[in-house]
Amino acid sequence: MGRQDSQHGPGDETVRLPLHPPEQTQTIRLPSFFPPPAPPHKPQPALSGPPPAPGPQPPERKRRRGLATFIVVVLLLAGLVAGAAIVRPGPVEDWLGGDGSEPTPTQAAAETPEPPPSPVLVASAGDAPEPSAAGVKAALDPVVAAAGLGSSVNISVTDVATGDQLYARGPDVLTTPASTTKLVTAAAVLAARGPAYRIPTRVVAGEKPGEVVIIGGGDATLSAGATGTYPGAARLDQLAKQVKAALGGAAPTRVIVDSTLFPAPAFEPSWDPDVPTGGFGAATTALMINGARINPKITHGYAERYAKPDIAAGQAFARALGLKASAVTSGKAPAGAPGASAEATQAGTGPAPGTELGKVESPPILRLVEIMLIDSDNVVAETLARQVAIAKDLPASYAGGAAATKAVLADLGLPAAEVALSDGSGLSRKNRLSPTLLTDVLRLAAGGSHPELSGLMAGLPVAAWSGTLRERYRSPAADNRAGAGAVRAKTGTLGGVNAISGVVTTADGRLLAFAVLADKVPVGKDRAEAGLDKITTTLAGCGCA
Repeated sequence: MGRQDSQHGPGDETVRLPLHPPEQTQTIRLPSFFPPPAPPHKPQPALSGPPPAPGPQPPERKRRRGLATFIVVVLLLAGLVAGAAIVRPGPVEDWLGGDGSEPTPTQAAAETPEPPPSPVLVASAGDAPEPSAAGVKAALDPVVAAAGLGSSVNISVTDVATGDQLYARGPDVLTTPASTTKLVTAAAVLAARGPAYRIPTRVVAGEKPGEVVIIGGGDATLSAGATGTYPGAARLDQLAKQVKAALGGAAPTRVIVDSTLFPAPAFEPSWDPDVPTGGFGAATTALMINGARINPKITHGYAERYAKPDIAAGQAFARALGLKASAVTSGKAPAGAPGASAEATQAGTGPAPGTELGKVESPPILRLVEIMLIDSDNVVAETLARQVAIAKDLPASYAGGAAATKAVLADLGLPAAEVALSDGSGLSRKNRLSPTLLTDVLRLAAGGSHPELSGLMAGLPVAAWSGTLRERYRSPAADNRAGAGAVRAKTGTLGGVNAISGVVTTADGRLLAFAVLADKVPVGKDRAEAGLDKITTTLAGCGCA
């Protein structure tokens, strides 16, 4: 059965305080990532392609104590202090409010400014006492044995500062990762596209007078109007205003939907048969609105999706232009589109075929990665994997995204032999990753050698606080509340598969990366999650010298 672990809708977890905040007697120990104020920034052109080639090589894996270093740790943390929510500058700040004014078509068409870098702090992770491998083993072995996770439980625990592998149980064994796959998708798209890149949705003039062609660029967060699923998303109503202005009063008569950027199949063949109708996935098309949700207000759990998301989006765009749904058809943009600016017209005939009439852009990749990770958004994950493929000049398909992701990980110096992918979300049971590969990715994202990867740390849910970990690490009976606030991690759930991978701050203030992957789980979801929470809570409470 293909049930995934995305229990909450994008935006919900990052906008409001927890529905059930921790009891007043519960102490939440937040990770020691404290963000400085965001520096002022000047508008700059958005990135239009891959960033420069990666710089320094990733940290070398070590089984013994290595060179201690200061680690640049990203902090994107919502904290609870004296009853007030503290959030970092960026998407949460924007999603919580703003002046609510609607940008003009000119403003919407303008290049959006490059976002400021995520707040970072040189943290003294290397100064706190490092746990010993023997101490961690003594603490974890009985907990892992009692977790009930079955016969295939593979684990890596690594010190972020030194690279020492403190606990190893099948650390290099390729294991079904479920939604922890999204960690490698995040790293790949941040490296390939850059955190500031924005996905465009364009409209160009068609071959015949009155035809307009909307070209999907792969933005799953696109909205029909102001009340979409993803706050801050690009909007079709604003795109329609641009088109009307560019046409100078000439009324369009037909909308052609060009979603050919993403070739078939729309569903990965290795997905469980219930995924297409299970509410946690959708047909992956280059044009869609609200992650293909029929009702954009349904953001928790099951959400019915359009069978043809691209046509549904085209019909929403037609309505914004004042046309009926019957005016929408599939097709391709004129050769060479997007072409010249709207001013380049043929006298008396309107814009030349391929002339760009309007463009809107997604939030930056940094924000899309946060959405994908915090709420385990499978649809966003698949579109981001295709952005990696486009950046690597491969077909924007499931296979192309998987191959491109593996190539980018290899470019980052990570072991390609420990990566086998069929999709970007983790819905495929054919995906295989090693625990050590995941802890290597986390170390790379938490270090300073590749600052473009810091957005990965931004999106990790916080135990007992946000995203897919919001309702976990809260049980006195399970003795897991010591992990609340100290664990930041991506979860993974399929039938018989349970996983968790992220970072944890120990009782002594040491930052560790961990991955626990189990793909032959004989127990139910709740018991398996309790076992994973207990393992990571043990790390949080560990001095383990």
